[in-house]
Amino acid sequence: MTLRDIRPTSALAGAAMCLLLLLPARTQAESLTRYVNPFLGTATLWLPEDLGYTHTETKRAWGAEVSPGSSLPNAMVQASPVTMYHSGAGYQYEDHEMYGFAHTCKGHWNLLHLPVMPVTGYFYPRNYASHFSHQNEEAHPGYYRVFLERYGVMAELTTTLRCAFHRYTFRPEDEKHLLVDITRNNGRPRRYDIHQVDDHTLAGFQDGEGRIYFYATTNYEVENVQMQHDQKHQVAVVSFRDSQGERPLEVRFGFSFTSIEGARANLEAEMPSQGFDEVRQAADATWEQLLGHLRVEGGTERQRRLLYSCLYRSFLWPSLRSDVNGDYIDEQGQRANGGFRYYTNPSFWDTYRNKLILLSLLAPDVASDIIRSITDRGEKRGGYMPTFFHGDHASTFVAGTWLRGIQDFDLKRAYDLLLRNATVPGRGGRPFLDEYIAQGWIAEKDTTDVPTEDEYKAAVTKTVEYAYDDYATALIAHELKDKQNERLLRERSMNYKNLFDPSTGFWRGKTADGQWIQDFDPYYPYYAYQYREANAWQSLFFAPHDPEGMVALYPSPEAVERKLDSLFSEPWRGYEAWNMTGFIGNYCHGNQPDHSVPYTYYFIGKQEKAQAILDLLMDRYYDMGEDHLAYAGMDDAGEMSAWYVFNAIGIYTYSPADPEYIVTVPLFPKVSLNVQGRDITIRRQGEGRRITALQSGGRALKGWFVTHRQLLDGGLTIQTE
Repeated sequence: MTLRDIRPTSALAGAAMCLLLLLPARTQAESLTRYVNPFLGTATLWLPEDLGYTHTETKRAWGAEVSPGSSLPNAMVQASPVTMYHSGAGYQYEDHEMYGFAHTCKGHWNLLHLPVMPVTGYFYPRNYASHFSHQNEEAHPGYYRVFLERYGVMAELTTTLRCAFHRYTFRPEDEKHLLVDITRNNGRPRRYDIHQVDDHTLAGFQDGEGRIYFYATTNYEVENVQMQHDQKHQVAVVSFRDSQGERPLEVRFGFSFTSIEGARANLEAEMPSQGFDEVRQAADATWEQLLGHLRVEGGTERQRRLLYSCLYRSFLWPSLRSDVNGDYIDEQGQRANGGFRYYTNPSFWDTYRNKLILLSLLAPDVASDIIRSITDRGEKRGGYMPTFFHGDHASTFVAGTWLRGIQDFDLKRAYDLLLRNATVPGRGGRPFLDEYIAQGWIAEKDTTDVPTEDEYKAAVTKTVEYAYDDYATALIAHELKDKQNERLLRERSMNYKNLFDPSTGFWRGKTADGQWIQDFDPYYPYYAYQYREANAWQSLFFAPHDPEGMVALYPSPEAVERKLDSLFSEPWRGYEAWNMTGFIGNYCHGNQPDHSVPYTYYFIGKQEKAQAILDLLMDRYYDMGEDHLAYAGMDDAGEMSAWYVFNAIGIYTYSPADPEYIVTVPLFPKVSLNVQGRDITIRRQGEGRRITALQSGGRALKGWFVTHRQLLDGGLTIQTE
């Protein structure tokens, strides 16, 4: 936004001057938050050369589905601008109409609790949105602002963990109103309430994927709260006495998922008297501290911006759900307090691959509390560890966290749930587990002409992923000296081989009688037939716990190399699948299933080929599109972002359950990490992209991996040519 874009009123001119004074005290050279662009990922891909096909559907292809709004790391509150309901994170960069500012956001077409909008003049319940321009919009970690053209209002947002601070600068001659869209969010709430508590206070609640309570104070005296409705919609409108004047309207919202009293306590604890500027500066400082766990030297300005923007994106979910006193609403709907911070479930299918381990490395206390949360939730929901969407995968998070030395949670309690997931069929556990146990694989229906979006079992994907989950659970069994179940689970971890078809070189579905699916087209993408959100090409080479055994299924290393080369060179056949975008051949970086496949080159002695793919992905697939603000596909709660962070610094969680990392060539000659209180340095020596030697603590490493302990004790030196 430029200052000349603001109407030249005295109030708005004062606001602009205030914004200049709000710049952090740190110099630009010292600040890491300056590299973060919260708009990165908000744009959608449209052009065939970006999508990989010609877009014909009326609905948009998936973007990264992220919000540019204000939040702290893993906070309860995400103060998020809303340009469209039921659309990813509620904000799409190509939109130019603002519906208001909601307070919860994940990026999965849900949440957006309690949207509010400053209004003045004429507006209607079904027609109150305002046009806005990106020229008059700005976002930084912990801060968002936009000029609402319809109302002549500069809207600014900043946040704490559980609270949001709204500052609205109106034209002096206009009356100030606050529209609360109390009947709408992405959860289609049926129950809600808003009422006046006293002259400066509002309170209430709104349902919609959890009931959120709010307690809000204003600097203007509240005259009344009235419900207004027309034939299509109903909203609440807050009016203020003596609301004309140059003072901005300031509203402080405290939120809670337990009660109005909890929301009030959260507000009084986190935002008792600070002004807007102080809260914003504190938010920036919080992000600066987190980002400061990773520092780099060298590289380009663009690479640093991508790195820190992706690191920022990796720490917005899971989301806090407990109050300042530790109270939360548990899985049984009761108020509870376990002495830890209670978080939402992670997006296990997406983020188990990398992001949850990144969180464990840089925020181990949060990781531990997330594991405590899912353990509490599992013990109160039938004895199964929570799953997400498809498969299992909490086992990977628990094992990978514990084995990296983060052990301030009850491993035995978590293991009891994970073992039940792996061995006891039942509602709440792994789908189709009875088949998997009985025959070592899950059967699929043999049919023809399956539409991409039809729901089936995703049997191939489930089989190979259950095998990996068994391996991760076996690692925990080993820690707890449960030898019998360790042996059982390690045997089952080889089940990934049961659906490999040597005649085609693909993993392929079988029918209940053990016959291969006949209508087999490795190029055709499915949402859940044989493969989850993938085709057969994108479902190659998934056995992170046994890569040598995986490549040995082929007749020779040369056969594996030919298969990999074909994956990255066989052109996408133009199929239009709404969750598959961003292709190199048939490899799809816009979705998670094949994110580990490029590393397969390592296991046939072709590391340089893997690096060529990794470099191409980092260079072209994270700031795509006309505005250079689009990811290749959905961020999925930070998985896509964490993939970039790890590869940019030279290590990747190829088998996230294991305390080790496959080594890649970092973008930066020097990377400094602070992990578990230890300072670690990763150095790149040489300008090439082929690794010739690895060292840790002055000692040569064999193979392509560095263990977590080696990294902590001796750092990593990567020699390249």
